[in-house]
Amino acid sequence: MSKIKCQCGHENPFGTVLCERCGRPQTEEAKASQLVDMRYEGSARRSQTYNRSIVDRIWNFFSSVKIGISIIIAVLVTSAIGTAFPQKLYVPATTEVELAAYYERLYWLFGTAYYKLGFHDMYNSWWFITLIGMLGISIIIASVDRVIPLYKSLKRQRTKRHPSFMKKQRIYGEGPTEKPDVSLGKAEEKLKKLRYNVKTEDGALLAEKNRFSRWGPYVNHTGLIIFFIGILLRGIPGFYVDETMWLLEGDTKAVPGATGYYLESKKFTMETYTKDEAGEVFGEALDRVGMIAKNYQTDVALYKDKEGALPGSGDQEFVKDYSIIVNDPLNFDGFNVFQMDYRQDEDLKSMTFQLMEKSTEKSLGEFTVNLVDPEQNYEIAEGASVVLSDYYPDFDGMENGEPKSKSSIPNNPAFIFKMITPEKPKGEMSFVAIQQTLETEENAYKVKFVSAEMRDKSGFVVRKDKTLYILLLGGIIFMIGVIQGSYWNHRRIWIQKGLDNELLIAGHTNKNWFSLKKELDKVQDFADLPAYEDRQDKESNLEIKEGEQS
Repeated sequence: MSKIKCQCGHENPFGTVLCERCGRPQTEEAKASQLVDMRYEGSARRSQTYNRSIVDRIWNFFSSVKIGISIIIAVLVTSAIGTAFPQKLYVPATTEVELAAYYERLYWLFGTAYYKLGFHDMYNSWWFITLIGMLGISIIIASVDRVIPLYKSLKRQRTKRHPSFMKKQRIYGEGPTEKPDVSLGKAEEKLKKLRYNVKTEDGALLAEKNRFSRWGPYVNHTGLIIFFIGILLRGIPGFYVDETMWLLEGDTKAVPGATGYYLESKKFTMETYTKDEAGEVFGEALDRVGMIAKNYQTDVALYKDKEGALPGSGDQEFVKDYSIIVNDPLNFDGFNVFQMDYRQDEDLKSMTFQLMEKSTEKSLGEFTVNLVDPEQNYEIAEGASVVLSDYYPDFDGMENGEPKSKSSIPNNPAFIFKMITPEKPKGEMSFVAIQQTLETEENAYKVKFVSAEMRDKSGFVVRKDKTLYILLLGGIIFMIGVIQGSYWNHRRIWIQKGLDNELLIAGHTNKNWFSLKKELDKVQDFADLPAYEDRQDKESNLEIKEGEQS
């Protein structure tokens, strides 16, 4: 693109609105306007200059404020939709099939659509991460497109400006004065007392303060970029883990997200408030709901694979015992395991039976079968014992004349017992299931169910977050930018000599014009400067008068 040569002889980049040296308007629009646009000091921006290559078009697309706002709206809308139904983390399901069934059962067609569109795990979905990435790119390009020309313009700004630059400022005044040099000297003295940085050159004065506030939005954007980087890093394995884990008493499972670590639930304990403990605070609530949890915790043991052991080989070493209480998680290797939930009497733990003589209903004794880890032999009395020949934790009927188990979870346990007694030393066989007993022949003895013990289920959340400090840093920088841009404003005052002992005054600020005029009034009174006017107020008053006349 050809450069624009100003009347002062300076060559400006194509797209420049105000000459970088003298401030003369360079475009027809700037020449015709009453006030000049000072947002980026009239400098040339790349997005408004080049539009030839594909790179230029991508740059121009992402540098648009409208595009940035559209992406922000898309992020906000999708985030709002993501709160309509529970996220995957809070759904009591362990497989995708169970997840789909959960949303369909509770929310019908809306739930099915919610699941299929990926809103159930929205913050880890590819399209949401893409939106965040696009927002980050938009912020970076829009910031670079504006901050570089703004920085160059402010760094290179001249003290003496062309009168056309001065006359197109919102704050402007001109008039004769008896001693312009004396007035300039007094103005310099007063402005320095008002904490302005003052430069003088050839009968011209530039007073400036709080330039750093102009960088507030870009510091703000830097904080957002760091924050978004932290969010995107959460998608990389090892940086962020947020998984749920349900564990029955007596079971041992691999810790999700923590490769090589295993957790065993030894015991779940729940304490509730009694009537005396509740007192006035919880008394009414206790009467209403019947039970209020005082504390619930799970005693666990942590194991990890031995060094050099193959994953899943079962060759593990003990790490430590711990009692996981609400707000007191288990910590290891950067992971935190929180007690999130519980389900009491979730599963069968053990079943107690009696060995009885059929004819007399006489009991020879009791024995208890641990359904998680059953023993094979049970001594009842002298000369009497029961052998557990086979065990089917989740009995699912007969197949080819043989019992079969649907899973290893004791949902519907069934047993084949061999009963050995003094009268029947060779033993009698009996198949025992819930509400069902089968015998190959008429037995003299039977196994009778007495009672069952249930076991509780603990719900844990496994978390690891290496991005937390990145997010915190981004948040701090973001707030610094907000404060920097909100509580200070960039103020400039130009005073220079014109023709025939005339002084020209102009002022500009990016906001808070009232404070700028208040300071300029102090300088005006002290240095005997000519009167000025706020052209924005003048135009507003003119519009009001025209409206009243019409």
